[in-house]
Amino acid sequence: MRMLLYLSASVLVVVCATWAYRVNYATQEALDRVADLRSDIAGEREAIEVLDAEWAYLNRPDRLRELVNANASTLALVELTPDQFGDVSMVPFPPEPTAAEAVAAAVAAGVTQVATAEGTAPQAAVPHVGAPKAHGPGPLARPAGASPGDSQ
Repeated sequence: MRMLLYLSASVLVVVCATWAYRVNYATQEALDRVADLRSDIAGEREAIEVLDAEWAYLNRPDRLRELVNANASTLALVELTPDQFGDVSMVPFPPEPTAAEAVAAAVAAGVTQVATAEGTAPQAAVPHVGAPKAHGPGPLARPAGASPGDSQ
């Protein structure tokens, strides 16, 4: 019995040592990867700083003015004037959606209730699960001249 206990304890020690060894090396690999990524990030930040400096150098107003003067005939550039800018009222905005379009969009988006005017309860946009379905024509399909109480 003692021999079995010693053997199982030895096996347990070997298993734990193997697990600790693997975890240790996995941790070291992860730390090395983090160090590599940090050095890559530092290199990219340095490259961005160099590009920002180059951009600032190339976009100096005096340099751009010289380029425009040297290539004015080829580029046919003109000075900007205030009358070349538009007004917001000149932009053709899309029309406001109607209530029916808003409800249709809400139904398509899966909204189950649509808010109405302030102070009123929300109206159901989609019938809830288990709600009885209307049979026959709806109120928009009523024949002309028929009142809501008329039965067909």
